Amino acid sequence: MANREELGIIRGARGGQPEAQLELGRLYLYGSAGLPKSLPTALHWLDRAAQQGSAQACELIGAHIPLELALQSERPLAQWYERAFDAGVVRAGMVLAQLTLEQQAGVADQARRDKALRALEAAARAGVPDAKWLYARYQNGAESARATAAGAPCAGVTLAVTAPPEQWRARAPAAAAPLATVSLAPLDALWLEGDHARFLARALPLARALLRTEHGTLRPAGCLSRADVSLLSRCAQALSQSAGDTLASVDEIRRFWELAANEHDPQAQMALGLWHARMLVDGRRVAAGSGSANFKKAIRWLLLAGEQGLAEAWYALSRIYIKPEFSQRNVADAQVYLERAAGMGYRDAQLECGNNAWRARREHEGNDVRAVYWLQKAAAQGCEQAAAALVKIAPREANEPFAAISARAPAALATTYPLLAARLRLAALFGLTRAEALLLDVRAADQGHCLVIDIRGSYGRSKRRLIAIACAQERRALDEIVQQFGGPDGAAAGGEGNYRQRLYRLKTVLPEAACEEGEHQAYDMAA
Repeated sequence: MANREELGIIRGARGGQPEAQLELGRLYLYGSAGLPKSLPTALHWLDRAAQQGSAQACELIGAHIPLELALQSERPLAQWYERAFDAGVVRAGMVLAQLTLEQQAGVADQARRDKALRALEAAARAGVPDAKWLYARYQNGAESARATAAGAPCAGVTLAVTAPPEQWRARAPAAAAPLATVSLAPLDALWLEGDHARFLARALPLARALLRTEHGTLRPAGCLSRADVSLLSRCAQALSQSAGDTLASVDEIRRFWELAANEHDPQAQMALGLWHARMLVDGRRVAAGSGSANFKKAIRWLLLAGEQGLAEAWYALSRIYIKPEFSQRNVADAQVYLERAAGMGYRDAQLECGNNAWRARREHEGNDVRAVYWLQKAAAQGCEQAAAALVKIAPREANEPFAAISARAPAALATTYPLLAARLRLAALFGLTRAEALLLDVRAADQGHCLVIDIRGSYGRSKRRLIAIACAQERRALDEIVQQFGGPDGAAAGGEGNYRQRLYRLKTVLPEAACEEGEHQAYDMAA
């Protein structure tokens, strides 16, 4: 289910705002905590944003939307791939060439076909799988078309090529990099088993081959398949976790991260952000490489990782924004990122959100309710610190005398005095005192995850306290009780009467409740 922020983006996108359409397309492209990953839905919104002139939408389409999905679209998308290629997205050139040279074979637009061929050549030079043999396939057709249009023998393609088409065609089986002929299933199995040593022994040579082109230059971004990116990211992760490993240098690991991060791998983006910040996810400093921390670059990569649904990235951002050495230190921004990580289920962020809210309870009385909420979330994930804090913040009073008396209320009471029976059931379930049971505004007390027991306005001796709802059975029982107080007869001075009338009925049906703590002597009804 989409959260409040995502619902605002959806409303803006449906209202025709290009920024909202771009953001919604990005959310569907990568997936988020509230929205699933869906390439067709992402293409729909990115296409609408591109129609309104969004250059980023064109680049995202060119980098992530495959040819198969582009062919299924009812609208022509070649123009977006063309703009993405002009912006430097190499992968877009591959799709542009296939859309133009195959789907528009009968269209006499030689300028567009020449540009598509140039895009295919750029993809081939960058090492994009299958680009070389496609270039060799289409080049002769382009030369023939150009010769026919000129009415003279073709003088050849005007662009200088690094190798003749015959050589590219002969080398096509090897052009798609090592992963074209090597099965990744055994490597996936080793990774899932946690056997990083054997995984590196087999995967590291492949990763090093991917790192460079056949001419020895570093491979640019935008030319790797998903399998390639996953291999690079996993190799970098395994190498960085291997203490004293000598198989790879720090620079090589960083290059693995950079290449995978530029291909939009969220784990690689987060790792690269932490490397630039010289810290761990929790903010502790580490000596990673030479030089000082570059928080500007770190924030860029961590934001990209967070936008792809990585809660740890938002948590790491919150740690950066509270660092005293960060020139743009901002506690408010840190809290925003912290709550975003907590909302996505990151346990450490939930614990800190709970502790922060509890410390700020004097600034706003409702902060203790927020503290219980986040601590419950963290405790549900096995956080012992959160569970211990809950015991102190929202203790469950055991063996309350009135709660024991309420449990013995006769069943016929639900027919004679249904609201009083509901109050007695609430007292037995949550250990309320007699004054709390009779004076509590049940609907206002229910906060979803806890009960706020506050009768100070009617009973001067009482104190405000919280009771955490421990299980689904208690939640269902409380829903049934609250529902009984939903009508007009549930008002304090309505069908129940005032406090003295409720107390009289209680003493009538449960005489043993009359002497409970001598409350009738201390009762202090507020004016």
